Amino acid sequence: MEILFQQILNGLTLGGIYSLVALGLTLVFGILEVPNFAHGAFYMVGAFVSYLLMTSVGLNYWVAMLGSAVVLAGLSVVAERLVFNPLRNASLLHPMVAAIGLLLFMEASAQALWGADFRQMPAPYDGIVNILGATAPVQRLLIIVGAFVLMLALHLFLTRTTLGSSIIAMAQNREGAALMGIDPTRVSMLTFAISGVLVAVAATLFAPISLVSPSMGNLVVMKAFVIIILGGMGSIPGAIVGGLIIGFAEAFTAFYISTDYKDIGAFLLLVVILSIRPSGLFGHGGR
Repeated sequence: MEILFQQILNGLTLGGIYSLVALGLTLVFGILEVPNFAHGAFYMVGAFVSYLLMTSVGLNYWVAMLGSAVVLAGLSVVAERLVFNPLRNASLLHPMVAAIGLLLFMEASAQALWGADFRQMPAPYDGIVNILGATAPVQRLLIIVGAFVLMLALHLFLTRTTLGSSIIAMAQNREGAALMGIDPTRVSMLTFAISGVLVAVAATLFAPISLVSPSMGNLVVMKAFVIIILGGMGSIPGAIVGGLIIGFAEAFTAFYISTDYKDIGAFLLLVVILSIRPSGLFGHGGR
């Protein structure tokens, strides 16, 4: 029982981070209908900003997280204005190529500025908690609580506020929302800012139990794409549920089979689910 509960905690940890990253990705896809391949680079920058604010400036972990969220929100808006917005009316290929170019530019810039070495972010809490016989590092519990609190806050924002409702309306029908008086430019900038905040918080939560490097976002964003395909492109519930499914699949595959096959297990699960539901779990427009 203790072993099972340990794997549930691991699955919730991974699933929470994957869901946050996938949420930012699916929000942007809902507005642009273009996959933002640079999303992993934003994740990487978020981790580096928090790391540098803690180690070089000496800020508290939570202040560093807030600073990273502000920086990534601003950087995401700049990317929307300079890269994606000018290509809004172009064919699908153009913004996809632009996103890949932005990804390569950001990774190369990070490597030039900070080097290619792996770095360890200081963990704010290094204690161990015993829950039902299973040992859980406080940082992992912090990831689980932080991720789900942020997902709940995003849900309340999208469903209980005028700005949130405008994002959903724009994602469902851009032309119709514009005719109703919703400003597409404002909504697009707000969506990118939210995406930047989500990815910065996810990176800062996960960095203390992983490593910070210029290439750290590649595998994470690949799994985020798997998640939004699994959950249904543009579906917010799908991003959350898909992230948890992939997180649990990795945790149980790594323990009961081998850590070498944890990524393969997640992708095999994607193939199985899509063979049953080709449009994804929430692929019929449910948000």
